Amino acid sequence: MSRQLDVAARGGSRVRPADGILFVVTGASGVGKGTIRQAAVTGLGDIHFSVSATTRARREGEVDGVHYHFVEIAEFRRMLARDELLEHAEYVGDHYGTPAGAVDEALAAGRDVILEIEIDGARQVKAKRPDAVMLFIAPPSLVELERRLKGRGTDDEEKIARRLERAREELRVVREFDYVVVNDSLHDAVTSFQAVIRAERLRARRLSDAFVAELLRES
Repeated sequence: MSRQLDVAARGGSRVRPADGILFVVTGASGVGKGTIRQAAVTGLGDIHFSVSATTRARREGEVDGVHYHFVEIAEFRRMLARDELLEHAEYVGDHYGTPAGAVDEALAAGRDVILEIEIDGARQVKAKRPDAVMLFIAPPSLVELERRLKGRGTDDEEKIARRLERAREELRVVREFDYVVVNDSLHDAVTSFQAVIRAERLRARRLSDAFVAELLRES
């Protein structure tokens, strides 16, 4: 790979487009979306992770404003009424949404943005932002997903059953997405995740005028 293309793949500002790329990541609960994303972004240069708002209870170890913006249902409804959410969805009794302001600000500054959201929200984003890159994180099997959900110890049997049923529905429509990463081996899943980001950064239609000018330079 040439030096210029290598810089582009890693996110070097000299060859990046004026606007960032919006990546939408979704997958079944318990599949490891957050783990993969956290491990992958360290090798991807400057990239913004959008923090969603949610009405669900905070889990042990979660930090407000880092993992989620934890809000009461009344505040969530006010955000909806003010059209402040890029997408919103209800998932097994809890509400989730993506504040639009921070996403648009990062994209306008030329930073790539990752949204980690549920499938209903992902579809809403795709409808509003057709250029968004859609990435689905899949479990190796529903049997393995059930084992992981039980191992988390955060949900009762009824909620686990609801999550598994939702996962079945999601896996049936996986071909709606641009890319699929199977989380069988964490190392392989992280490598595949990074490959998607780097490949999108190298799409010819995204390359900046500065990059083309560099190719044409004769001295």
